[in-house]
Amino acid sequence: MTATEYTNKLQEVVKNLQEALTKAETNQEITELKTAYLGKKGHFKALSQQIKDIPRTEKKEIGAVLNDTKTQLESLIESALATQTTTTQSWVDLTAPGVKPKLGHMHPVSQAMEEITHIFEQIGFTRVRYPEVDWDWYVFEALNMPKSHPARDEWETFFVDAPTDEKMGKMVLTTHTSNGQVREMERLNSKPPIRMINIARCYRRQQDATHTQMFHQFEGLVVDKGITIQHLKGTLDYFAEQFYGPGTKSRIRPFHFQFTEPSFEVDFSCHICHGTGYLDTKEEQKCRFCKSGWHEVGGAGMVHPNVLKAGGIDPDEYTGFAFGWGVERTYTLKEGLNLDDIRLLYSGDLRFLTQF
Repeated sequence: MTATEYTNKLQEVVKNLQEALTKAETNQEITELKTAYLGKKGHFKALSQQIKDIPRTEKKEIGAVLNDTKTQLESLIESALATQTTTTQSWVDLTAPGVKPKLGHMHPVSQAMEEITHIFEQIGFTRVRYPEVDWDWYVFEALNMPKSHPARDEWETFFVDAPTDEKMGKMVLTTHTSNGQVREMERLNSKPPIRMINIARCYRRQQDATHTQMFHQFEGLVVDKGITIQHLKGTLDYFAEQFYGPGTKSRIRPFHFQFTEPSFEVDFSCHICHGTGYLDTKEEQKCRFCKSGWHEVGGAGMVHPNVLKAGGIDPDEYTGFAFGWGVERTYTLKEGLNLDDIRLLYSGDLRFLTQF
């Protein structure tokens, strides 16, 4: 086969495709033509295999023509598809229902913070917010923590590389939301009553399935005349029922915190076994989720007199209670979540986040 004969065949394929496209009325017909001309068993493939019959001296020139032909065929197909799409979409039914865009939602941790805020607002708490990068004095000193306290060790706390203040000490990333206690007393000019809820980020050097280096806490503080442990217990019971559902109970166990006296660990009854510790009435199968009928959530206690003094309040005239724990920890104990690794909350995996 001569080069001229081969070139004529290539031109004929282009011409045939042009004619066929003028008769095609749908995208499907155009797609079928694409397969017929450019597919593995199409006209172009058959012609490209015949190049072996061209004299060796003319193959280089014919190779360039072959490539140009393929480009022409592809261009004709793409142009026909674009024209067909435009023609199909040229008519719009304005009365047809629109396609609703996908709506996002708040992050599950943000949802939990909104719910916690609403629950406490119903009983008179005011939502406040204080610095997440604060002075050592507010984070530790004013909360009755001596300089030798383990929490002030650099292996527990992130210290900021900044000049040290003579009175306030170093700057730290807050290890808890309790730094807001004395700040709230100062904001109100040391004049109770105080009823605040403070939600903010906290930072500690811990990272595992139940801890992250950055997490959220909420802090409750009540200061007034005649405040007792009964007020604290009633507040905890109220939150437990509102957040986890009717029938949920709280219990407090003696503990030690520097900024409360007396201090307590707070537990909520398990929503799976309803606080029994067992999954059946015969008490043969223990609840794997809680193992005891209770979940530990955080700490609480009566505000230490030294903390009240740091805020300019007379502990002989006023008393108060405080409580606080992690938002993530509180949220993951909700019924139905069964979330055993809180790091998933910050994974950024949409497959996980879109479930909430």
